[in-house]
Amino acid sequence: MKSEDKPILAICYDFDKTLSPDDMQAQGYIQSIDYEVADFWKESNELAAKNDMDQNLAYMYMMLRSSEGKVLFTKDTLRKDGAKVKLFPGVNTWFDRINQYGEEKGVIVEHYIISSGLKEMIEGTEVADKFKKIYASSFYFNEKGVATWPAQVVNYTNKTQFLFRIKKGVLDINDQNINAYFEPNEYRVPFRNIVYIGDSDTDIPCMKLVNTNGGHSIGVYNSETKDKSKVFRMLEENRIKYFAPADYTEDSKLEKLLKQIIDRTASNEILENFHFECINEKNKETKNKGEQELQKDDLINRLEDSTSFANTHTIIAEMNDVKSWSDEQKKKLIKIALKNSQVKYILKDKDIKQFYKALCNGLDEEEISEIMKKMKD
Repeated sequence: MKSEDKPILAICYDFDKTLSPDDMQAQGYIQSIDYEVADFWKESNELAAKNDMDQNLAYMYMMLRSSEGKVLFTKDTLRKDGAKVKLFPGVNTWFDRINQYGEEKGVIVEHYIISSGLKEMIEGTEVADKFKKIYASSFYFNEKGVATWPAQVVNYTNKTQFLFRIKKGVLDINDQNINAYFEPNEYRVPFRNIVYIGDSDTDIPCMKLVNTNGGHSIGVYNSETKDKSKVFRMLEENRIKYFAPADYTEDSKLEKLLKQIIDRTASNEILENFHFECINEKNKETKNKGEQELQKDDLINRLEDSTSFANTHTIIAEMNDVKSWSDEQKKKLIKIALKNSQVKYILKDKDIKQFYKALCNGLDEEEISEIMKKMKD
């Protein structure tokens, strides 16, 4: 449930080829087990295809099996491999700069990783402490600290679950409150305040989810190769709203875009808060009214807004089924009869006259004299 006074903007990142120019496993680990990078991925994909196996489980199995007798496959080893992972220009200072700009604009900025890569390797990078939560594939480590089994597998379809966790503020992957009902104003980070940054097809489900719910999906491409084919296609297919080079340096196109999103978030949340204040006021003033009273109020409002004689007759027919009106409702109905031309000009019609005669019964003569006069004229 939302508790912060300031709006929160959650920026969610894929990792490989989004924050780093290459797959993390290909930047030291694969070489350490005497594989060519292309051969490792070819064998891993063949393993998945032959066994109807998830491709991420396949590469994790390959890492476990191929390390035997070559590399001690521990959390510490993976974190050391993660420390070798190269990042795109500016990534190491990006988070502090964006956070500072958010603070200046009254917006809390949070950063999340949602990746099919390895959590343990991401934890070894120099920017690991910048993320509020790292959602990525990971291993179970035995009492000796050696990886023996997958603990978490994140693929392109189940990535979306983490967006819902961020939205509700239910970040622990084992917390079943993710299924709890939240009122629209209780979401900690509504989709309109979520940014997803990715580079390829594996990011499309998250991009589409964020994009169609009012958030901001950004496709990035390598500024060295300048290959925009993927982001062009994702833009054409309405997967993303924007694209930019994976350049995180100061005053880059990507930084300017994020600052504009922060500006929009700050101003938009003022309107959203006003909207929810209106809802709260409505709920407060109507909470003690029963369904029948609310229906009567609706009939009165429809009569007040009537723009045709035919519609007025239809509404009066429904009103004849109401057994009683409060004095306040009666006064409002009389006021409508005297001010709405679609009512006052047909006060002598049989059904209208009958309704208002019954309505006026018991009211002070002073209150009804004008309407009675119009019914006689």
